[in-house]
Amino acid sequence: MRLAPMAKRLSELINQPVFTTTDCIGDDVDKAVANLKSGEILLLENARFHKEEEKNVPEFAQKLAKNADIYVNDAFGTAHRAHASTEGVAKYVPYKVAGFLLEKELKFLKGAVDNPVRPFAAIVGGAKVSTKITVIKSLIEKCDKIFIGGGMIFTFYRALGYKVGKSIVEEEFIPLAKELIELAKAKGVKFYLPTDVVIADEFKADANSKTVPVTAIPDGWSGLDIGEDSLKEFKKELSDCKTVVWNGPMGVFEFEKFSKGTFGVAHTLAEITEKGGITIVGGGDSVAAIGAAKLENKISHISTGGGASLELLEGLELPGVAVLDNA
Repeated sequence: MRLAPMAKRLSELINQPVFTTTDCIGDDVDKAVANLKSGEILLLENARFHKEEEKNVPEFAQKLAKNADIYVNDAFGTAHRAHASTEGVAKYVPYKVAGFLLEKELKFLKGAVDNPVRPFAAIVGGAKVSTKITVIKSLIEKCDKIFIGGGMIFTFYRALGYKVGKSIVEEEFIPLAKELIELAKAKGVKFYLPTDVVIADEFKADANSKTVPVTAIPDGWSGLDIGEDSLKEFKKELSDCKTVVWNGPMGVFEFEKFSKGTFGVAHTLAEITEKGGITIVGGGDSVAAIGAAKLENKISHISTGGGASLELLEGLELPGVAVLDNA
């Protein structure tokens, strides 16, 4: 993506010209930088047009750093990637610091991981357990309660020996799902799976639907949301929690029929915030649900990074953060 439109919008927001270049390195960039007067702003072209960017080639990173004395990283959403513009360049700049947004992300997410106010709960949803296994395993080591929703619940149900109709299941992860249930039990962590689900005969907004116990999903039907009883249980068990992290929807909330679980959880977090609790939401779909419910101002922190927030919750070191001074 070319950055000229961003320069135009930035200029409107700050009410001053924003100069641009057609590249992020090279003689033309050097000349443009040399011609800048005090207070003027130059937006370099997108580094992604160079294959060396994602490969984090040192020579390319050095060229990016050539005209800089201070490097500020405020892009939390890419801080988990060791690219030239997120990690490599900082090695060749005298001063490298976190921006205000990155600082806020670290404060909330690292605080939740390293020193949460308890009881500490995590709500993990989404379609596939494969993308969340490592974070669930890590959260079991840190949380008092874990709530599971979304399409991944059916892999857990298979691990428990239930029939799930034609619901989404990752067969190869059934043993790992069983391990997570057993690990939570061994650690004394309360591990909540929905007790009922809203099922449909087709994957579409106007499909025939009904709510059934998780032990009674008929052949030919798919689970697309957690049921009303499950939502009530989740709300009750979350009510005493002081820190709650949520990543991943409870169902196919884009379809109104199957949105009650996700929006119910969103409103529950808003209630926890109002009572003085700390609520953190990450992941594109969860953030979108908060927006759709118009609850942005009732959540303590809405993370701008999907993959980055998950890795931080796992306790992993983010390359784009590790390279900074005192981040």
